[in-house]
Amino acid sequence: MAIVRASGPLALELARRAFVAASPLRDRVATVGRVVDARGATIDEGLALYFAGPRSATGEDVLELHVHGSPAVARETLAVLLAAGARLAGPGEFTRRAFEHGKLDLSAAEAVADLIEAEHRSAARAAAAGLSGGLAAEVERVRAGVAEALEELAAAVDFPDEVEEPPQPALRARLQAARDALAALARTWEHGRLVREGVAVAIVGAPNAGKSSLLNALLGAERALVSDLPGTTRDTIEETLALDGFVARLVDTAGIRQLANSHEPAQRLEAAGIERSRAALEQARVALVVVDASAPLSTAAREILAGTRGRERVVLYNKADAGRAAYDARAADERDALLGSAFDRATVAAVKAALERVVLGDERVDLERPSLANARQAGAVLEALRSLDFALETLAAGAPADLLAGDLMAATRALGELTGSEATEELLEGIFRRFCIGK
Repeated sequence: MAIVRASGPLALELARRAFVAASPLRDRVATVGRVVDARGATIDEGLALYFAGPRSATGEDVLELHVHGSPAVARETLAVLLAAGARLAGPGEFTRRAFEHGKLDLSAAEAVADLIEAEHRSAARAAAAGLSGGLAAEVERVRAGVAEALEELAAAVDFPDEVEEPPQPALRARLQAARDALAALARTWEHGRLVREGVAVAIVGAPNAGKSSLLNALLGAERALVSDLPGTTRDTIEETLALDGFVARLVDTAGIRQLANSHEPAQRLEAAGIERSRAALEQARVALVVVDASAPLSTAAREILAGTRGRERVVLYNKADAGRAAYDARAADERDALLGSAFDRATVAAVKAALERVVLGDERVDLERPSLANARQAGAVLEALRSLDFALETLAAGAPADLLAGDLMAATRALGELTGSEATEELLEGIFRRFCIGK
């Protein structure tokens, strides 16, 4: 199926020109009929759905033509509506109209784009939580408290003989509560980034340690070539792995070792792969170090283990089915290392659990709670947080309460930009530009 949607006051007029049915369209009722061109020739048989505003997705009259999914049919249906007086929607225009008609707040509108772009279930669940409006409700609650304090101050300044200045202890308690709520919200930004952007994990080790076998096992697919010959992997391979609460962006790297002569033609390509491996390790947040447990620890393995100490990492002594000499001789810094085989399901599950533990610690991302979804939202919360800190410092210094007005206005303005109640045209253009045309 393909759906061609039009939104605006001429939706019914478009239907009269482009759709022929035995009965007129009724609000929220599917009607069988034919999509026709200007000469009355049939393009396709399908359904028409009419949604009268404001009870529609955009808050306006909406027409949907459901036709067969052939690109040619969809293209011709679109052309018919354009000829009947419609115009092509801009990026995100349907969602923007929903925002402008009060169907969505700005953070929920952004969640629409996040949901479309979600690469795994956790990201989709987080976006769905944002779409429900929970973030806007939390922000508006804080904003309302700050605005109420600002109104009381303004009344005391404008009518000093009639309105008393609010008591400073009560004012301080109210602003501190707002500040604490925003600080808690700001902490969700890191969790939001984990869910939406993922964590770079470099799989590193000496040649023939089983890195590519581990990558394939984690993914459950034969993504990388595997061979007993050292140096099979010459370039980095990147894949994503959905874990509990975040996505790991796995980078399988070439085996790292010292080459006798990296200028020889036979070793030049491997040397280039090793340099890329080192760069991937440098850029990754987490190192997944794979060591051949079945043989004595090689010089290359020792260097990799030493070079990754003191950073976030998971160490797996692999090939335990063939021996455990290296594991039994491991240093004290590797006492928490895993022992197993990339071909063993329990080992693969242990590696996944270890990655979750390293990235999340004892915390788990609550995907049902509202969280900050992007840098714009985080920036607005941090700006409001700074303004409240300035206001609390002014109060602590014993200054007159009316000096808080500027900081409180800045805080309410920043929070209003987050929800969209005080968004500028430039801000809206920037947000909806990232949407696809069909949304």
